[in-house]
Amino acid sequence: MRLQAYLARAGAAPSRRKAEALIISGRVAVNGSVADLGAKVSPGDRVFLDGRPVRPQRSQVYLALNKPEGYLTTMKDDFGRPTVSDLMPKGVPGLIPVGRLDAGTTGLILLTNDGDFANLVAHPSSEVEKEYRLLIDPQFPDGALEALARGPDLDDGPMLPPQTTRPRRKGRNLEISMTIHEGKNRIIRRACAAVGLRLVSLSRVRVGGVSLAGLAPGAIRELSGEEVGGFYGRGSGGGRGDDR
Repeated sequence: MRLQAYLARAGAAPSRRKAEALIISGRVAVNGSVADLGAKVSPGDRVFLDGRPVRPQRSQVYLALNKPEGYLTTMKDDFGRPTVSDLMPKGVPGLIPVGRLDAGTTGLILLTNDGDFANLVAHPSSEVEKEYRLLIDPQFPDGALEALARGPDLDDGPMLPPQTTRPRRKGRNLEISMTIHEGKNRIIRRACAAVGLRLVSLSRVRVGGVSLAGLAPGAIRELSGEEVGGFYGRGSGGGRGDDR
């Protein structure tokens, strides 16, 4: 988040323009150093105005949700179908999902009321990695897995080559892991269809440095400071990552 936006949101200035004037005058410090106009603020940074700490008026929330099958990634559905908003904690103003998973896809969705964080994670230029577990029918054409690993041609252009693992036997089916950092709509489902693979199930298990491990379907947990900082390059697992 830009420093002037942080100051305005915290109530230290009535507008971003007024906040810029405070920064230019040398009255604002970040982590003990006088700030420049182009400075940005990440979670965990300490901001001071005239030596006094400046804190956001609204606490910022960063959560991980394990979305079950059948829930839409939207805040409201006109047809009354279940949505991720039904699973969100109440009383957190402005809480939204970051990115999307379609109703049939399960797994990790990040939730936040920090718009700058949501934009950072979702924007294509951030190239945040997203890891998926694919359960596929073991009957498929020769060369299908190799074609998937190369990145098949789709109706909206070629898919960038994903990172894939060798298939593992999972009951009657095969399981593979795939890591991408594209956000095209339903890209994994379309890629599998393009090479002749039939998806039995699809689950997202990681976004950047945030893992789904240990989180039960429908459950929510808070992100650690290290996990949040990782998306800003201040912790492990930032990334270069949305499939539906």
